[in-house]
Amino acid sequence: MTLWGLDLGGTKIEGAIIDPSQPEVALHRLRLPTEATQGYDAIISQIERVVIQLEKASGQPRPKLIGIGTPGATEPATGLLKNSNTTCLNGRPLRADLISRLQTNVRLANDANCCALAEATLGSARGHSVVVGLILGTGVGGGIVVNGHLVEGCHGIAGEWGHNPMRGETTPCYCGHVGCVETVISGPGLERYYRAQGGDAIRLPEIATRAQAGEPLACATLARLRDKFGEAIAAVINILDPDAIVIGGGVGNLDLLYEDATRAAILRHLFNPELRTELLRPALGDSAGVFGAAMLGT
Repeated sequence: MTLWGLDLGGTKIEGAIIDPSQPEVALHRLRLPTEATQGYDAIISQIERVVIQLEKASGQPRPKLIGIGTPGATEPATGLLKNSNTTCLNGRPLRADLISRLQTNVRLANDANCCALAEATLGSARGHSVVVGLILGTGVGGGIVVNGHLVEGCHGIAGEWGHNPMRGETTPCYCGHVGCVETVISGPGLERYYRAQGGDAIRLPEIATRAQAGEPLACATLARLRDKFGEAIAAVINILDPDAIVIGGGVGNLDLLYEDATRAAILRHLFNPELRTELLRPALGDSAGVFGAAMLGT
């Protein structure tokens, strides 16, 4: 038996087939554009095309269950998608419509949840009981995996630490609240801070390069990242007390997040005199989302 997964992104849909006995490498893998600008029906059609192409590539009929990672989450009470930055998906019965179109069962999960599941079961946090997988990039999200199983929650929002409020922060967030973690330590949030303090309109990697060269404003921006990340993730650790945290996304590439100084920044807010939780880099790269979606079929 093979596992089929799709990762529905804003610009591309990726499909993969994996062998559960050797899940780290895809047997078949392909991508098509999402065509989100064409609307909801166009996305459904593109998903169907990916499934058809996987059938042709593998010589197998589609399975009885396909896992799909989505932006946003499904509201358990209604089955409608919510909180998606691909806005044409919001308020739509995506799972029901896909089951009807594909004529097979479908399990949906938030894309950050899929990444967390993949890293917890196949990647750098493999073997740990309680794992938090973070997305720290253009946006800030996360997923929780306990003993190899996703925790999705009563509202389908488990792991959404990026929309917790931060003390003293007032930047409006797209979600309608202000001062969310995402407005502070996402890539755009840090770039906005750098500009507001008199810096150039440059991207975070360039800010990091300038910090290495000793530019005071760039150093201050990364110090802000360290301090605010410590505050934000300590709240998650205080509640879940995970064995490991995997930090994905573009911001997660910065070395400073894995340094002792960052652990000290977390410890300042922790309800414990020491921090034993491991902070891990992801092992699966851009494979995590589609591999995690496939693992929804287990």
